[in-house]
Amino acid sequence: ALLGIVGGIMVYISLDELLPVSKALGKEHISILGIISGMLIMALSLSLFNL
Repeated sequence: ALLGIVGGIMVYISLDELLPVSKALGKEHISILGIISGMLIMALSLSLFNL
């Protein structure tokens, strides 16, 4: 349960804090692709290691 809370906090920080900054800098698409690819990599690694 603790890892789920920490993961939720990290997702909140990345979506609420970093996306507006990247939008202001004009690199919103790169940051969105990074967030999505990071989530896909984590989902793939969890399914491969059967966690």
